[in-house]
Amino acid sequence: MDTLGARIRGRLSGTVPLLDPGVPGLRALVVLGALAAIAAGIFALRSRPVAEPLAPPAPVSVASVVASPSPTTSVVVYVTGKVRRPGVLSLVTGSRVADAIEAAGGVRPGAKPGAVNLARRLVDGEQIVVGSPTPMTPGGGSVAGAAAGSAAGGLISLNSATAEQLNGLPGVGDVLAARIIEFREAHGGFQSVDQLREVSGVGEKRFSEMKDRVAL
Repeated sequence: MDTLGARIRGRLSGTVPLLDPGVPGLRALVVLGALAAIAAGIFALRSRPVAEPLAPPAPVSVASVVASPSPTTSVVVYVTGKVRRPGVLSLVTGSRVADAIEAAGGVRPGAKPGAVNLARRLVDGEQIVVGSPTPMTPGGGSVAGAAAGSAAGGLISLNSATAEQLNGLPGVGDVLAARIIEFREAHGGFQSVDQLREVSGVGEKRFSEMKDRVAL
């Protein structure tokens, strides 16, 4: 007790020196302080918010970008008759009959468009017969609707058409129209469209152009 009391009195009076860590202890404290500072810096860096990169956009397929074409962007028509290149054509919606004839190569040299309305807008799926005259009555007036010599669907009847009506067929002129009439009178009428091949002047090419325009 006396010794402990003496130490306390000595420390209070300044006679007993305070704890001195010495040089090695001081170095250790400096190292510890540096390590603590480094640890604090690392903690501060890790605690900062980090911006995460956005995910790349999903690839877009061409099929989803290119819309399906509208069914009304074009019209398909069949141009036949006295044109250079008869056939099925696809034209832009809003085109006129004149555009269809031009796309078919135009009217043949020396021929006329006939009764077609060149300014009319095209209708999808229609047939345009170039050079076909308007059917006439015996008195000279035009016949509205179905006329003698016409078959169902606007086809020309081989067994009842006049020379003028036959003259509207592709590749048929006055001479060949007369031969067709002579053939049907001599054979009691056509029994099939294929019999056109037997008419003088009707070759395979001309027959292929005519067969879809005629009926019995």
